[in-house]
Amino acid sequence: MTRRPDIQREGDMDLSFLDEVRVVPGGEKIVDCIQCGTCSGSCPTSYLMEDSPRDLFYKIRAGLRNEVLKSPDIWLCTSCYMCYVRCPKNIKVTDIMYALKRISSKERFSLQWRGYHLAKSFMSVVNRDGRNNETELLLRFFLKTKPFGLIRNSLIGLKLWLRGRMPMMPHRIKEIKKFRAIMAKAESLSTM
Repeated sequence: MTRRPDIQREGDMDLSFLDEVRVVPGGEKIVDCIQCGTCSGSCPTSYLMEDSPRDLFYKIRAGLRNEVLKSPDIWLCTSCYMCYVRCPKNIKVTDIMYALKRISSKERFSLQWRGYHLAKSFMSVVNRDGRNNETELLLRFFLKTKPFGLIRNSLIGLKLWLRGRMPMMPHRIKEIKKFRAIMAKAESLSTM
């Protein structure tokens, strides 16, 4: 049995939140959700979530905007699309999760979550070089979230580096200007 939020005071509810999610491409079908739990049962990371996709959809429809946008669970979506593939109502769950991440980031709800910082660090490294550099990614991530974790994990990093598994210097792709143009276009489309 899934948990449901306690009855909220009317002032805590934002009934326009459902409309905000519905205008996202793919979000219009959120009202078709029958709360069957297929998305949650298909999600490989739902065991880590306090609120599964099914619970988040319930909260969106209930107008619990701040609760949804503050949730670390939206950052646990791995974009595997199993929820969408298996949804009997063809709801684009992954696209809605991305939209929630964008709204949460834009309104600065997500600054406290490590998943947000990992995603931001990853995107800054990839946007600069066109590919990921694990060393720099981990440095950026740990400095933003747990600086002492960097010290604690440095021995593992050193062992990986000595075995040639963790490069120190980034390798930039050849057509970096074209790649950056593509990324800028994708970013402009995602903020519409």
